[in-house]
Amino acid sequence: MINDEIRAKEVRLVGAEGEQIGIKPIREALQMAMDLNLDLVNVAPQAKPPVCRIMDYGKFRYEQQKKEKEARKNQKIVDIKEVWFRANIEEHDYQTKLRNVVKFLKEGDKVKCSVRFRGREITHANIGQKILERVKAEVAEISAVERQPKLEGRSMIMILAPKAQ
Repeated sequence: MINDEIRAKEVRLVGAEGEQIGIKPIREALQMAMDLNLDLVNVAPQAKPPVCRIMDYGKFRYEQQKKEKEARKNQKIVDIKEVWFRANIEEHDYQTKLRNVVKFLKEGDKVKCSVRFRGREITHANIGQKILERVKAEVAEISAVERQPKLEGRSMIMILAPKAQ
């Protein structure tokens, strides 16, 4: 809340340079801010009495938005990439999919490895388990298992996360 939006009778006032001015009536605090051509901003409304600061609110908001934009630019969004295997996968296809798993993990993304069963393949869930265990063993040095292989419906799913460097 700024200027006339502040509803307290008394406020603890902090000056434009950060110096403590003391507890002042709201009218006097507003007049001091107007004399300096600045705004009175409520920085701690829960305090008794509320803490208000004399500052240029427009400049403050601009600086805050700049900091938020910079923080968003520097953050890494972790995606979950999905790689599908089949229960009766050939060796070459397996190697191709394994290369993709390694590539995704090196890029810093999580990988959801799934074995999809069709028809009566579901009766041989142990084959899917072996495939996922093999993937886990081959990428063990660059990944950590976030979720162990588990059968969900007609798919067996395992989630791998990149190891922190």
